[in-house]
Amino acid sequence: MSVLAQDPTGLSSPVGQLVVLFGLLASLVLLLRWWWYNRRR
Repeated sequence: MSVLAQDPTGLSSPVGQLVVLFGLLASLVLLLRWWWYNRRR
């Protein structure tokens, strides 16, 4: 909990959460596009 309390990455801030969420969504979209492209070949 001490690591979360110090919060060196800034994940507790709304901006940090938005950045992480956007990164996860972007990686998910790229993964889906790659899978769809390979499936149609």
